[in-house]
Amino acid sequence: MAVSSVTQSTNPATPDQSHASRYAWQVVAMLWWICFFNYADRQAIFSVFPLLAHDFNLNAFQLGMLGSAFAWTYAIACPVMGIIVDRMRYKTAILAGLEIWSFICSATALSRTFTSLLLFRAAEGFGESIYFPASMSMLAVYHPGKTRSRAFGTHQTSVYVGTVAGGLVAGWLGERFGWRASFLIFGVLGMGLGLVLARLLKEPLRATTTERASFSQVRNFVRQLKRKPSALLLVLGFGAMNFVAVVQLVWMPSFLYERFHLSLAQAAFLATALAQGAAVLGSFTGGVIADKGSNRRGGRILVQILGALTAAPFVYLCGRESVLATTLMLLALWGFCKGVYDANIFASLFDELPASMRGVSTGVMNAFGWLLGGTTAPVVMGYLALRHGLGYAIQKAAAGYVLAAILLTVAFILTRKSIAETS
Repeated sequence: MAVSSVTQSTNPATPDQSHASRYAWQVVAMLWWICFFNYADRQAIFSVFPLLAHDFNLNAFQLGMLGSAFAWTYAIACPVMGIIVDRMRYKTAILAGLEIWSFICSATALSRTFTSLLLFRAAEGFGESIYFPASMSMLAVYHPGKTRSRAFGTHQTSVYVGTVAGGLVAGWLGERFGWRASFLIFGVLGMGLGLVLARLLKEPLRATTTERASFSQVRNFVRQLKRKPSALLLVLGFGAMNFVAVVQLVWMPSFLYERFHLSLAQAAFLATALAQGAAVLGSFTGGVIADKGSNRRGGRILVQILGALTAAPFVYLCGRESVLATTLMLLALWGFCKGVYDANIFASLFDELPASMRGVSTGVMNAFGWLLGGTTAPVVMGYLALRHGLGYAIQKAAAGYVLAAILLTVAFILTRKSIAETS
C-alpha cells in the first residue's frame, strides 16, 4: 500500500513559538477526547455483562470470550498498524480509526446472536489498534524534548477517565434503556467527534517518505532492538507492568465484593473510580518529574523505576488488608504510582529509538502489553485465586512490578553505559 506520509501543514517549530506551543497543547486536548472514546467504547461491555448473559443466554466462558476477542485482535493488529502509521499521515490514521471503531461500536447494538456480538467485539479491537501508534507518533512531533512526558502524561489521563466513564455510563444506560443504548450512543458521539476534529486537527510537518509499508520495517525494528537492548527491556517491562494493571481492572471489584461484602455496584465503583482517579494525578506528576530530568539520558526510565518500585508494596498490602478504609487507601496509592509509570511508557521508548520507528515501536509495545497482560493476567490470577484465594493472588501480582523495575534498571544501566562509550 503506497501512501505519502505528509502534506504541508502546521509545524510546531515555527517562528511564532508561542502560537506553536499553544497549538501543540491543543493537539493534546483533541487527542485526549479521541482516546477517551477509545477506552469508553472498549470498557462499556463489561458493565452490561449480566444483561448480555440474560438476553443471549450466555455462560461465564462465553462472556470471557467476548473480552478475549478484543484483546487478541488488538494485540495482533497493533504491530501491523504501527508499520502502516510510519508510512502515512498521522491525522488520516487517527481520524479513520476513530470513525471505523465508532461505527463498529454503534453496529454492535444490532447484534442478534452471540456470534455476531463476538465478531463485532473482535472487529472493534482491530479498529482501535491504529490509534496509539498514530497518536503517540503525532504527539512526539508536536512535543519534542522537555514537554514530551507532560504531553504524554496528560494524554494518558484520558485512558483512566474513559475507563471509568465507559463503565459507569454503560451501566446507567443499561439499567434504564437496555444494553444496546450505550453502544449506540458512544459510537454516534465518536463519529461526530471525528467530523469536528477533521477541521481542527492538523498534520505536523515531518520528513516526507514515499516508501511502501512493509514487514521489512519490523525486521529493521528487530535489528534496532539488538543494537539497543535497553529498548527491548522497556518493551518487556511494559508487559510486566500491564499484567498488574489488568489485575487491577479485572479482579479488584471482585476482591472488594468478596472480602468486604459490598454490593456489586459499590465494589465496581470504588475499585475503578478510586484507582483510576489517583492514576490521573500520578500521570500528571510523572510527566512533570520526567520532563525536568529529560536533559539526562535515561531520566524518564528512572521515573518509571520509581513508579514500579513504590507500587509493588501497595499491591502486596492491598491483597493482605482486612480493613476497608485501609484497602481503599492502598488501592489509591497503587493507582497513583501506576500513573507515574504510565506517563512515560512511550516517551522513554522514543528516547531510545529513531523517530522513523515511532509507529511500529508503539505497536509492538502495545502488542506485548496486551499479550503478556490482557490475555494472561485473568487466567493466571483466576488459577491462583481458585487454589489459594483472591487475596493471595493479588499479593503475588506485586511481583510483576518488581520484575518491571528490574528490567528497567538494567535498561537504565545500559543506556548510561552507551552514553559513556560514545562520549
